[in-house]
Amino acid sequence: MPPKFKRHLNDDEVTGSVKSERRNLLEEDSDEEEDFFLRGPSGPRFGPRNDKIRHVQNQVDEVIDVMQENITKVIERGERLDDLQDKSESLSDNATAFSNRAKQLRRQMWWRGCKMKAIIALVVVILLLVIIVPIVLKYHT
Repeated sequence: MPPKFKRHLNDDEVTGSVKSERRNLLEEDSDEEEDFFLRGPSGPRFGPRNDKIRHVQNQVDEVIDVMQENITKVIERGERLDDLQDKSESLSDNATAFSNRAKQLRRQMWWRGCKMKAIIALVVVILLLVIIVPIVLKYHT
């Protein structure tokens, strides 16, 4: 552990001091080892290996960027697939409604056709009766 964390402060040292004194008590034992853990490695300490480390770090950063882009694309693709699924469900519902409506319309048109045929047949029968009845009555008498 860094030395400043090893030091035990008395309650008198901490509670009776001003904020600036507290800060000085906590910061006075700073050394290079603590700086390494708090700030990370410094450049000149590693020498020629620094370029290799920097190169590897750049490659890692590139891979991280590519993976972040891939994750973003996968999320967008998932959203597009959800939209596509919603649209296909809507289209399926509309197709079912269209089919049902087409069946209803077909039945309506069939009944309308039957009514027209019945009316035409009734008119023909009435015309025949109007024509044939007087002829039959004339020959019958």
